[in-house]
Amino acid sequence: MPTITLIGPGAIGATLAAWLSHNPRNEVSVAVRKPFDSLEVTTPERVMIASPRVLTERSQAQPVDWVLIATKAYDSAAAANWFANVCGPDTRLAVIQNGVEHVERFAPYIERTRIVPVMIDVPADRVAPGKVIQRGPIHIVVPENANGAAFVDLFAGLGLDVARSADFRTAAWKKLCLNSAGAVCAVLLKPAGIVHHDGVAEVMRAIVRECIAVGRAEGASLEDSMAEGIVERMRRGPRDAANSMLVDRRAGRPMEIDARNDVIVRLGRKHGIATPMNALMVALLEAVQDY
Repeated sequence: MPTITLIGPGAIGATLAAWLSHNPRNEVSVAVRKPFDSLEVTTPERVMIASPRVLTERSQAQPVDWVLIATKAYDSAAAANWFANVCGPDTRLAVIQNGVEHVERFAPYIERTRIVPVMIDVPADRVAPGKVIQRGPIHIVVPENANGAAFVDLFAGLGLDVARSADFRTAAWKKLCLNSAGAVCAVLLKPAGIVHHDGVAEVMRAIVRECIAVGRAEGASLEDSMAEGIVERMRRGPRDAANSMLVDRRAGRPMEIDARNDVIVRLGRKHGIATPMNALMVALLEAVQDY
């Protein structure tokens, strides 16, 4: 029976904890700030109720087979504070975060060979402690190696789209291309419908083109057509859809500026690639967040 501790109280963490709890082979606990009696995840097909063990203090934790990190990228150091209690010599760490630096964020705390980067795409909103609405299907990708296979096995029998890829780097950069465009919504405090403004759409295309160029320099296989594809995807979607960066800004919380846009600027500088539109997004978002 795999033992799993999931660190991260947000929508994605709660959703995954509920699904993993429905595999009877798993023994699941969640590390959260605020306790709750049970998890309730409303999916398009049903309502799932789960009762994982709830940990609010590190002293309550014990070493487990798997630690799943589902915090915001900027909370990585805080998540690592749990490692002394939840990590044993064979514990594997699945990093379920935005960006393309999953391994780099946690290499200072645990051996790289035990870190599994995870790309996830799931529309989910936390409406209260322990209550989440999952608005669409879950799509998860991990590297095609032994650790990736063991991670996929945690979801066995649940009918979810959890797969291994021989080119995880490309999968992560494709997600970053999509996320990078969302910075415009956070700057403007407008939901996805703002993409119907032609000028805004062109700004988003420019941001994604920069991401494509840097991703290719990093070894990802990205098509030029992705920029237009992302704009069209947003135009087909709900006009009131709000990405997590916009949600965080509206709530007065820190935003994942570094993981979603500044990483493009930093890695672009490494490769000598100009990224003026992403640099602009970073400057504006840092200004509204810090001043």
